[in-house]
Amino acid sequence: MTLATVRAKAAALKSRFEAAGAVSVDCAVLQPAEVLLDLYGEDVRTRAFVTTDPVRGEVMLRPDFTVPVVQMHMAEGAEPARYTYAGEVFRRQEEHPERAPEYFQVGYEVFDRESAAAADAEVFALFSEVLSDYTLRPVTGDIGILTAAVLGLETSAPRRAALMRHIWRPRRFRALLDRYSGRAPMPASRAALLASEDPMAAAGPMIGLRDEDEVLQRVEMLRLDASEPMLSGEQVDLIDALLKVSEMCPYALEHLRDIAVDMPAISEAVEAFEARCEALQARGVDVSRLAFEAGHGRSSMEYYDGFVFGFYCPQRADWPAIASGGRYDALTRQLGRGKEIPAVGGVIRPGLLVEMDEKACCAQESKA
Repeated sequence: MTLATVRAKAAALKSRFEAAGAVSVDCAVLQPAEVLLDLYGEDVRTRAFVTTDPVRGEVMLRPDFTVPVVQMHMAEGAEPARYTYAGEVFRRQEEHPERAPEYFQVGYEVFDRESAAAADAEVFALFSEVLSDYTLRPVTGDIGILTAAVLGLETSAPRRAALMRHIWRPRRFRALLDRYSGRAPMPASRAALLASEDPMAAAGPMIGLRDEDEVLQRVEMLRLDASEPMLSGEQVDLIDALLKVSEMCPYALEHLRDIAVDMPAISEAVEAFEARCEALQARGVDVSRLAFEAGHGRSSMEYYDGFVFGFYCPQRADWPAIASGGRYDALTRQLGRGKEIPAVGGVIRPGLLVEMDEKACCAQESKA
């Protein structure tokens, strides 16, 4: 596989998106780090290459195209539009050192106020068509259903906010649920600290960035949290039941409707899922054979807040998604400076398609 081959594949994919009505755009390789750090916090440093520019301050190599495309679009008026792009992105791969930290992306982004379900179906159906020469396994999900469930929990606002922050960190999310419901006992060291009249009495010299007042404020917050009533086991069981939904779309919809009887907070999100299924069917997608996993997308980019999808090579479980995407309405609000517009999009990794071409892996002709 050569760089020229990957570029050629990227150009061919981009031309397909242009034929679908997308305007070609480009984004600078160096992006201001402050924007991404504000959006995702310091965790982004574990995935991005950050450096310092003597004039611009902290900058990072472009980890994806979506954020800069949204910034560009919102600065120009937030009107309905479709964009496509192609180029390198850069992400550290500490958890998967076998994967290249630099690779090509080709993307398609839709900004449209008419119908979220129709726009979701447009993007997914277009990606299905563009990738139809390959035998890939498509999977869909909906982060919006899980966020609706969390926002509907009968617990304090700080606890809901903490769970919302960690939706994309499944282990931490699970630990918080167990702690708030009493299924995981409080560590003895924390219990002793919270019970102490003077939590700084046995403290050593102050190190790090927090001063004593900030530490005491944190201890007080922990005390307030510990005084909160336990999250009921029934609510935790419903969250667990929701996260276990993994079926073809029609059966997943039935299952989610059953859960919504006891968890009405997700009803509107489930109705949106139903509308999306109808829109997908109208686009020629056989939803009876389309997988839905309620937990899908929880390890992807954290700006997705609704529909999410991925296309995978079933013969290469060690590979990331060949294509992935989703809805990111909240991102346009965060970057819009008072403006907003619903948005959905996705990206394809042309390098993996070239590798499949060369190895006849997941290619349609390999089935003969």
